[in-house]
Amino acid sequence: MTRRILVLAGMTLLLGFFSLAWVSLGSEPAPPVHFAVASVHLEQNATDGDVEVVFEVKGGHEGLAKLTVLSPDGRTVIDFTAPDASTLGLRQFRFESPEPKDVQSLKSAYPEGRYTFIGATATGDKLHGESTLSHKLPATTSFLHPKTDAQGVGAKNLVITWTPVENLAAYIIYIEQDELDVNITAKLPGSTARFVVPDGFLFPGTEYQLGIGTVMDEGNASFVETTFTTAGKE
Repeated sequence: MTRRILVLAGMTLLLGFFSLAWVSLGSEPAPPVHFAVASVHLEQNATDGDVEVVFEVKGGHEGLAKLTVLSPDGRTVIDFTAPDASTLGLRQFRFESPEPKDVQSLKSAYPEGRYTFIGATATGDKLHGESTLSHKLPATTSFLHPKTDAQGVGAKNLVITWTPVENLAAYIIYIEQDELDVNITAKLPGSTARFVVPDGFLFPGTEYQLGIGTVMDEGNASFVETTFTTAGKE
């Protein structure tokens, strides 16, 4: 009788242990999910001779109430908190550093290595991400057509061409006209070296800014810029 009571008591304690263990496991917070986008890269404007660090973050469908980014040496480089939960947080960010002419000072401020992204949504879900910054920049391209500061460029059937650069992930090309408040930007495969400007975008007798960027797999990019002016009306 005593042995049976001891056995029953032991089983009760064992069942109680598993029950507590299940409750403990069930109450653990969910592991953080990955950001939809969490990246850091360098962008160089070779024409102006400056470089900047760019952080891009996208949380997902919900807005972020908090975002922290830590550098490889443990410093906090971004610390954002939504001041009021009623704003629903912010879903997408793009942070750009200053563009000092002293590039070495920028590299010292943002060393190479792994950057850690930590966030929380307005509803309390945790997010996590990592991105590795490299200081290596891709080679720049050169304008073939139109030439640098070209005049009398045809406003119709314009094909922009440039010298190819090997081992690229992509090119980024943009055309802007601030006074008319018009612009066009395209990301193209690294295997191409031409872009057909849509007819109707360019106006005759107008100056435009043209930029072409070479982009590495890591996201680092080198841009060159120029202007060209379209021919006047015939």
